[in-house]
Amino acid sequence: MNNIQRINTLIQPQKDILLQHPLYSKISNLEDLHHFLEGHVYAVWDFMSLLKALQSKLTCTTTPWFASADANTRYLINEIVLAEESDLTLDGQRLSHFEMYLSAMKACGANTQALQDFLADVQETKNIFVSIKLSDLHPNIKAFLEFTFRVIEQGKTHEIAAAFTFGREDLIPSMFTSILKEFKSNFPTVDLKELVYYFDRHIELDADEHGPMAFDMIQALCGSDPIKWKEVEEISVQALEMRIQLWNAIEETICKESLV
Repeated sequence: MNNIQRINTLIQPQKDILLQHPLYSKISNLEDLHHFLEGHVYAVWDFMSLLKALQSKLTCTTTPWFASADANTRYLINEIVLAEESDLTLDGQRLSHFEMYLSAMKACGANTQALQDFLADVQETKNIFVSIKLSDLHPNIKAFLEFTFRVIEQGKTHEIAAAFTFGREDLIPSMFTSILKEFKSNFPTVDLKELVYYFDRHIELDADEHGPMAFDMIQALCGSDPIKWKEVEEISVQALEMRIQLWNAIEETICKESLV
């Protein structure tokens, strides 16, 4: 069993919790769907920061330009950035996946104002941790965001790659397939074309391209260093635990609103 296989075995319990989370069955009407999107969008947004942190560390994004150390890893991260930051939309335009998600939220009536207010505050304070602390976000969403940006701030490339790969990219295809099935069965009369396209696009890219690329990146970054592999293990578990807490927060919000 190689290191990648060993880590996948280690984190399987957390992945099982996420894939079988009761949240999916709680999305039974359009309002529930809105609550899901309004909570999940923070994971869509902070994912882009993980990605750009990796690009900053694994390629040259400053001038004067110099070739980064590993051309294969350079290619891997740039290929992922290209799709995540400037993919084709349903109508053939170019947008980041985050912008596509926001557009899909608006199309089905979800509220994006809270997120936009939060992002405006981040730009004003120029300190993500202050903005998280002062926000009105659910404590679990705050913890989720704080974990992501602490990993980025600590600056260990293999740990950022671990949060990106095992906490996000490798999980997305199966998880979004489960969500997509719920959407199609629960909302047959609601126009969810953009949302379905977003999920389908992630399934296509992450299962066929980005997931395998990300595993190659982890292997290149850790090599035969047992300390790095151990740190990758720890971050991977923590990243999935944070995602579970995010799902718990969204489920809690849906359940509270249903009682009102």
